Amino acid sequence: MTLSSPVTRRSPGFLALILGALTALGPLSIDMYLPSLPTLQRELGTTASAVQLTLAVYFAGLGLGQLAYGPLTDRFGRKRPLYAGLALYVLASIGCALAPNVQSLIALRFLQAVGGAAGQVVTRAVVRDLYAGAAAARVLSLLMLVMGAAPILAPTLGGWMLLVAGWRVIFALLAALGLGCLALMAAALPETAATRTERLDLRAIGAHLRAIGRDHAFVAYTLTGAFGQAAMFAYISGSPFVLIDLFHVSPQHYGWIFGANAFGLIAGAQLNHRLLARRSPAWLLARATAATTAVGAVLLAVAVSRWGGLPAVVGSLFAFVASLGFINANATALAMDGQGARAGLASAALGSIQFAIAACASSLVGLLNDGSVRPMAAVMAACSAASWLAGAAARRLDARAASAAPPLTSPPTSRRATPDIPSIRRRST
Repeated sequence: MTLSSPVTRRSPGFLALILGALTALGPLSIDMYLPSLPTLQRELGTTASAVQLTLAVYFAGLGLGQLAYGPLTDRFGRKRPLYAGLALYVLASIGCALAPNVQSLIALRFLQAVGGAAGQVVTRAVVRDLYAGAAAARVLSLLMLVMGAAPILAPTLGGWMLLVAGWRVIFALLAALGLGCLALMAAALPETAATRTERLDLRAIGAHLRAIGRDHAFVAYTLTGAFGQAAMFAYISGSPFVLIDLFHVSPQHYGWIFGANAFGLIAGAQLNHRLLARRSPAWLLARATAATTAVGAVLLAVAVSRWGGLPAVVGSLFAFVASLGFINANATALAMDGQGARAGLASAALGSIQFAIAACASSLVGLLNDGSVRPMAAVMAACSAASWLAGAAARRLDARAASAAPPLTSPPTSRRATPDIPSIRRRST
């Protein structure tokens, strides 16, 4: 359902194009340098675990950064904090290109993520400002298509840039892209915050966070998406070493495999977009988490038995990543349903939880590294099972709330079921 707003004259496609450019910075910052991780390890004279830490701290920076931007976007609107974040992203990217050792690179990657986190918060808050319910889920699925070209093209582009110019040029290009994104947001993104908090009151922020934490359905749906995303980042962290070092795939061919899996993710997201016309986000999410758990078990069995070699691993990864395309948009829309005036803070809390869990999963893959597929597969399978369990808990909470709530034709008793914004958590079929 579309909300009334001065900027709703902009089509969902136009909005997705703008926000897709913004959110593409995230996968570009993660995926473009993946083929260079083994090379980076050799050139900086460090270990595989230390190099994987440059990914883990990026996820941690995204999580902590989003927690800070949430109150700022509720107080100052969506655009001003976004400008500050993008400026920090550009400066940190330049620093990464000049990093003399892995310790400096780790610190600068953290700052790069803190800057880039503004885009994650603002994207979800803008969608929540303009849309609700299934309409929000459809826009988020459309966003997946717009930004989906990034993980398809980024590893391939990064592999060729590594071959021609070296890994430092990759970060120089990211700085240039961040600068271009800053110019685009200034020119084309409207301010969508209809109301703003009067001041930054830490006690009030704490009270809002406690209220969000007491929204058990929000927490359950957030964890559903968080563990799904953690499985994705376990794959991102482990796949360069599994495919390039273990199976001796070239960095350039790794880009093609990674891009094919990203295409599967986009295809899943777009099929989800179409199915939302007939099914609720909750119905689709339940089946997606079950499918991801089943494929995760197959991947783990392949890793333990070593059956099928590279084709079996690549095929299992494709099916796993494609099934994740149904999870994030639906879990996010269900979690953000009814957050209203605190959408920025709720978006920040959601992103912080997601990336904190993703950072742990990525670090765990590095810590368990034994030169086989097993650590990556085990973490992915465990995260997918946790996502399914969290989704099951969310459905039980929804069923309990629906049985206790008055009929939708009755006067509304909470913001989750108003005449203008019917709660999608109340409609699970």
